[in-house]
Amino acid sequence: MKNGFFRGHGLGNDYLVMDPDDLKFMLTSKNIKSICDRNWGLGSDGILALVPSKKADFGLRIFNPDGSEAEKSGNGLRIFARYLHATGKTKKKRFTVETKGGLVTIDLHIDRHGDASAATVEMGRARFTPDALPCSLKVAELIQQPIEAAGRSLVFTGVSVGNPHCVVFRPGGKSWSREELLQLGPALENHALFPKRTNVQLAVPTGPREIFILIWERGAGETQASGSSSCAAASAAVRLGLVKAPVTVKMPGGVLNISVGQDFNLTMKGPVAEVARGTLSPSFVRGLK
Repeated sequence: MKNGFFRGHGLGNDYLVMDPDDLKFMLTSKNIKSICDRNWGLGSDGILALVPSKKADFGLRIFNPDGSEAEKSGNGLRIFARYLHATGKTKKKRFTVETKGGLVTIDLHIDRHGDASAATVEMGRARFTPDALPCSLKVAELIQQPIEAAGRSLVFTGVSVGNPHCVVFRPGGKSWSREELLQLGPALENHALFPKRTNVQLAVPTGPREIFILIWERGAGETQASGSSSCAAASAAVRLGLVKAPVTVKMPGGVLNISVGQDFNLTMKGPVAEVARGTLSPSFVRGLK
């Protein structure tokens, strides 16, 4: 299908999947921004592009709606997995996908309708060193480090799960507000300590094995849910002794279950939905450059 797309979402975090071989245009930064625009284009939290891989069954490039490229996306991987199954590109229930943030293994969970309505993704190992994000702080690990943002003194834990995350916990169990996310999210994303920018999670423990997070994604802004953010926040909470694994991560969009191993290997399980398939109109494609 020329100029075709597959739209799916994971807990409200929506992506378009495209095969560059079937497109009559290039996935340039400008074109990605045009397609992802929610008023002038299709609207999306990003584009997932199927690419060849010599290391895995499939290759994946992940583009943010601002045209930048992400290393890894947990929700994106589940959507990509459903796309592969739904479009007949694989009949396997277990396969590997190569991302810029590393190789992952995905297990599909097929429902009674024959749909891959959930997936388990082996997300790799969480790392807390400055070089892994990267972060310019000269410390051994980014555990409870001070940071100034939007006129506030905060403490963050830096985590890489193949992409960078800045996790800020609020002590005392009080929830973060959306207004705080909109203020602190962009300030932390673009903070000088993070030369390649960072994803941001405002987190609070809500039980012995449960946390709640608000999410600001690098290149996308506020999002209802995020798989990699859930993995980062869960691993940080376990590392700080705030919760025990496995961790239930609650977000405005819903819930993901994160297993955190003793070596901080991460496994994420969650739902995924297909919304639509279609093609970009010829007139819209003519406007892309």
